[in-house]
Amino acid sequence: MGRKRDRASGFGLLPRMEARPWSDGKTVSYRYHPIAGKPVALGTDKRAAIQKVLDMNGSGQDTGTIDELWRAYQLMPQWIRLGDRTKNDYKVYSEKLLAVMGKVSARLIRPADIARYLRVERADAPVRANREIALLSNLMNVAVERGNIDVNPCKQVKRNLERPRTEAPEPEELAAFIHWLKRQGQQREVIALMAEFAAMAGSRRIEFLHLTLPQIDDGKSVIRLMRAKQHGGSKRTENVNITPAMEGLVARLKALPRPDGCLTVFVTRNGNPYTDSGFSSNWQKIMREAIEQNIVSRRFTFHDLRAYYTTQHKAQYGTLPELHADGSTTAKVYDRTRISVRKGLG
Repeated sequence: MGRKRDRASGFGLLPRMEARPWSDGKTVSYRYHPIAGKPVALGTDKRAAIQKVLDMNGSGQDTGTIDELWRAYQLMPQWIRLGDRTKNDYKVYSEKLLAVMGKVSARLIRPADIARYLRVERADAPVRANREIALLSNLMNVAVERGNIDVNPCKQVKRNLERPRTEAPEPEELAAFIHWLKRQGQQREVIALMAEFAAMAGSRRIEFLHLTLPQIDDGKSVIRLMRAKQHGGSKRTENVNITPAMEGLVARLKALPRPDGCLTVFVTRNGNPYTDSGFSSNWQKIMREAIEQNIVSRRFTFHDLRAYYTTQHKAQYGTLPELHADGSTTAKVYDRTRISVRKGLG
């Protein structure tokens, strides 16, 4: 009969470590499986077992510091499950966080230290500070699971106040911006069509950046996309109905020049799909030029086009689109209607 499995005793272990519950139901021993060689017994003390593995791999000198927790986090299943964009964002957030707290042991960080980081160390970037502390909270959870600390101090401190964006481009201004972009050459015409698609379909950029021709189903008049933010391990597709107003846009998307055999709709001048970072840099440059040339009166982000879609959808159909599982999130984040309309008494 095989050994009884006990998933709880394996939480927080380093890669290649194994928890082995004893038959008494109370004791758990640990061992390490090196890439080459026999398993190494580590005893029954979880903290000591983890320390032995770190020592064997030459990383025990900073055990429990934020630097070490960051390295360990990037080897864990919760990191692997993250999307590529989230991983890249976390790597950016880690730079300032590690510069300030990297050498500090998790055991020494108090809620007051978290508050100081948010309000003093990063007073010039309060929103970015929130994202950095969110990453720190993930690292502290690793420390809790490993037994380094008992409580995550990040959960005891309020984040900086974030004011949601309230602006979205007006239809006339967006139309002028797209028309201006289309007159500047083939590559900027591609970006103009991406902006037009975002404004008419309401999809996140990451959801259609690598859109392919087979995803455009003319027979059923839908564009099939995968929702970027999935929760609970579920996968959710989104079918965007091709309305009569979108038919011209779809025809122009299909007519875009692309290399023979390439099925990607939006490609660079080299015939490759856009990367998220490459597109972002391009968009920032375009927006600066549009403001300098008075094409738009104020800067708007590409993500604001999702808010534009939400606001126009409400004006046209009387309801908000289904962008989130919780409709209140759509209303709070993306509805930027400036005028509220209600009936008076009869």
